[in-house]
Amino acid sequence: MSTATINIATATDKEQIIDSLVLAFGADPIERWLYNDPHAYLTNFPIFLEALTARTFETDNAYYIAGYAGSALWLPPDVHLAEEKIIASLEKTIDKQKQNDTMAIMEQMDRYHPHEPHWYLAIIGVDPARQGQGLGLMLLQHTLALSDRDRALAYLESTNPKNISFYEREGFELLGTIQAGDSPPMFPMLRKPR
Repeated sequence: MSTATINIATATDKEQIIDSLVLAFGADPIERWLYNDPHAYLTNFPIFLEALTARTFETDNAYYIAGYAGSALWLPPDVHLAEEKIIASLEKTIDKQKQNDTMAIMEQMDRYHPHEPHWYLAIIGVDPARQGQGLGLMLLQHTLALSDRDRALAYLESTNPKNISFYEREGFELLGTIQAGDSPPMFPMLRKPR
């Protein structure tokens, strides 16, 4: 496993982090369902990421590692996503025929999201050229240590079934399946503090 420094991202790091996440999610089932055309993905996924991650940067809970090879963007307890911004980005960037299913997915996500204070992993990703070096695990464990310290829950939605076992090894439990229309499934997961 690699040993590298985890850094708190600032506004000047945002572009490099977004670029790294675009690489990391290039084959992600949900993201490529939203943006199945390569040009649409490369053009529009960064717009969505900007909206999704806005509050993580504002609260100093966007982390990166090893020259932007990986990043994990969290929301601390009692801080919520910029939902209006996210919805506006999706309405602007996804095909009209997918918008109803996308809004249905978001409604299901809301039903699984914990109501008690919790750490929320908005997104985590590692550049495919650097995967398998333990960077994702280091990033995940960094904030799980804060969750444990605070005795707070941690919550995420895995957009790729291949990652479920990775999260389960760190104590996350699968809560169910989120899916609408012809979308791939998404998996809400919750972790109790240790």
